[in-house]
Amino acid sequence: MTDRTTENGYAVLLPAFAGLDLSDQVKAFLNAGGCSILLGETRDEYVARKMSPQRVQTENAETLSAVVEQARSQSDELLVAVDQELGGICRLHHLAPQFPPPDTIDDHDPEALLTIFESVARAARKMGINCFLSPILDLVCGENPWLSGRTWSTDPHRVGVVSSSFIKAIQSCGVIAVAKHFPGYSRLVRDPAIDREARNSESPDSFDTAFIPFTQAIESGVEAIMTGPAIVDAFDTTHAASVSPAVISMLRSRFGFKGLVMSDDLDAQAILRGRSIGELAVQALQAGSDLLMIGDVDEQVGEVAAAIIEAVKTGALDENRLTEAASRVRHLVRRYSS
Repeated sequence: MTDRTTENGYAVLLPAFAGLDLSDQVKAFLNAGGCSILLGETRDEYVARKMSPQRVQTENAETLSAVVEQARSQSDELLVAVDQELGGICRLHHLAPQFPPPDTIDDHDPEALLTIFESVARAARKMGINCFLSPILDLVCGENPWLSGRTWSTDPHRVGVVSSSFIKAIQSCGVIAVAKHFPGYSRLVRDPAIDREARNSESPDSFDTAFIPFTQAIESGVEAIMTGPAIVDAFDTTHAASVSPAVISMLRSRFGFKGLVMSDDLDAQAILRGRSIGELAVQALQAGSDLLMIGDVDEQVGEVAAAIIEAVKTGALDENRLTEAASRVRHLVRRYSS
């Protein structure tokens, strides 16, 4: 294996951690070629859709900036992502201007919304953050414990218009937008993070509406799209969207998306379905994913990178596919790191 292959195996990973300390694993990851991190939240914060009172009281812009600077000392060009969702989880809590309450978004003048979006992005950039895992484009119209409280409209055109404004605004301020969760999850009666049997069984025809916001986001120049964490029966009855060749091929060919394809959390039970995360990482790359979200748990980051590198060595993963994915990640990181 060449040094470049090893670096590529790390470059396609996005490790997530809830605190503001870089673990030894993440430091090693950055030194080995990694160029992306996710400042995440705890499971309790994720479920509550808000940051804990303790985090709000103890975190400030300086502490967030400090962890980013520490990471940048390991890797100069760096993607630093957070969940900063319009109507959902806002990892930056009071450290950035607040989005309007979900039930008032449609009451706001478009120019006023644009100003808010830009102000949030500028505040994030000051702290060194250059990627929002947002906007959510799913049109939730049924039971969905996973996305409950994280969306603000079921009107595909309104979601598309406002989300497109959001995308253009934050990207003009130097923050990457990641539209999610393709191909869309209107109903999901089980939570894919904890239930391996979570799946979307909506009819293929229902996606004619679900696709509208994604089409508008792509037309608006969204830099990245995140695929979903559960099976979508209409397109692939075996693989969750994040590891589905059929779903990712559709995103590329039918929708003409040329940007970065990001997987949802490969630790999600509905993606894992009893398999190892190393195996899933290789499968996600084979399917066409470029950047793979994983948790910074024990030795997992290094083990997943090793699984990818070994798959190239044995021929199970085409080295050109890994190179393509890593190049797409680095190109985007470079553009938004200045």
